[in-house]
Amino acid sequence: MADTAFHSPFAEHSACEHPSRDGQIQVRLHAQTLPSVTLISTWPSGTAALCDALAQALAATDMFPLPSATGQTAPCPLGLLMRTGPTEFLLVGETAADTVGALRRRIAPDLGAVLDLSHARVRVQVQGAQAVAALGKLFALDFRDAAFPVGRMQLSGHHHVPCSLHRLGEDRFDLYLLSTYAHGQLEALMDAALEYGVALTLAR
Repeated sequence: MADTAFHSPFAEHSACEHPSRDGQIQVRLHAQTLPSVTLISTWPSGTAALCDALAQALAATDMFPLPSATGQTAPCPLGLLMRTGPTEFLLVGETAADTVGALRRRIAPDLGAVLDLSHARVRVQVQGAQAVAALGKLFALDFRDAAFPVGRMQLSGHHHVPCSLHRLGEDRFDLYLLSTYAHGQLEALMDAALEYGVALTLAR
């Protein structure tokens, strides 16, 4: 659950618009802190037991299963669950609920770890007709639909700083950034999108 004293890495940025030479805004960015981000992880031999416990905690079913492979995502009652590695999940909630406490009641220490990362992750939403072109300047990813379909999460980075990209639509993405580097990463996104016309909004 996010600390109310948390200082946003976007605090020094201001909402703005920079149209292209022909007056268009073709990339829109929305930067925000997150009320709830939780890492659930284990060791290789504990993966099956952790998945069983997590499935019970999140009321997963055959119709709404846990993500089974790295890069898969699934909605759940507590938010969006992303498989960020073979032995770990990242759960992003939109409300400041006690997600860590709820999961620790189901996931004992001998099964895995449940860690609050609400202070350590932020999100930048990127959308617009030239969103893929702008992101392609920074991330060495294949953005074709077959390689990066809607709903998938990709682990990447730029300038040696990691980032997770979740594709929500053909030209719409959520980027999950480390809070420590998010100020500079947002600047890099603004620069990459500048030629297409870029607008920035902020949620404090």
